[in-house]
Amino acid sequence: MTDTDGWEGDLRDTGLALKHDREWDYELERVAEAVTEQAAETVGLQFPEGIKRRAPNVASDLEAHLPDRVQIYISGEANFGACDLDMDLMRRTDVFVHFGHSPMVESEGVVYVPLFSNVDVEPIMAEAIEHLEPGEVGLVTTAQHMNKFDAMQAFLEDRGFTVQTRRGDERLTHEGQVLGCNYASAKVPAEQVLYVGGGGFHPSGLAMDNPEKDVIIADPVNNVVKPASAEKFVKQRYAAIHQAMDAETWGIIAGTKIGQRRHGIAEQLAAENENASLITLDEITPSHLKNFGLDAYVNTACPRITTDDGPQFDQPLLTPQEYRIAIGEEPMDALEFDTFEGTW
Repeated sequence: MTDTDGWEGDLRDTGLALKHDREWDYELERVAEAVTEQAAETVGLQFPEGIKRRAPNVASDLEAHLPDRVQIYISGEANFGACDLDMDLMRRTDVFVHFGHSPMVESEGVVYVPLFSNVDVEPIMAEAIEHLEPGEVGLVTTAQHMNKFDAMQAFLEDRGFTVQTRRGDERLTHEGQVLGCNYASAKVPAEQVLYVGGGGFHPSGLAMDNPEKDVIIADPVNNVVKPASAEKFVKQRYAAIHQAMDAETWGIIAGTKIGQRRHGIAEQLAAENENASLITLDEITPSHLKNFGLDAYVNTACPRITTDDGPQFDQPLLTPQEYRIAIGEEPMDALEFDTFEGTW
């Protein structure tokens, strides 16, 4: 999954050095407490792609809070969410720290640091309400801004809006939280939803999963208010489906990342098609699939790989439902955005 405007997209645009960065809370004191409590001798740090460049400075700052005997390791593996833990480094360290996301799978010895934002959200929300219709509005945000969620809700209510919120399902830690693969918290009756957060990654998925709603982006870091659109993605999906309709051989991908395993679906699709091969992959990239030489592929792992990176692949890469459309089991107008809502 491409993370070019992904993990919020904010930190790479600020150009700030870590020791002077006050926009994100790294909670190093809490991490140090966990190390002390467990008498840890080894600590593993994992960061989203968008902030890996800050990892050495974070490690350096953390060392100042730890005894000299503690060895810090930084994970160099790709990471795009709490579904994507570096299991090898986790097993080899006494304390494992995952930055940038809230817990999805609780694991003993793992410290989750969501990187709460210290940016004031009120100015951008004041601008955003000019783009909302009076009345009911759904409110969602990412883990980084959950510390301001109550204030966001109060701001809207003080200005006459009826705010609708919910905690979508067990993948989500907080009420009103959305993930790149899960927008269940936006399933409210309101016909408009305000997304408070950075980048275009989350709101594009939000718009794809809720085509009947008006989604407004209020980005407090880059100071941008605009509507979210899924038009480009939908066109790409229809094109991929059409291209795959002539496929004779298929690869059914079963992802191996801890929070992206839908092996039951993958096994069922492979069993139903005698021309399908079941393929396990951790990283799903064009180079990994190219050597198989199959006509088309179905991705049962992270759905954002399909929607965001699909055009980069030499052969069509479809979601499970898109596959069923391509082979004629479902009509084209039944197309829906693939998510991890209500499923592991």
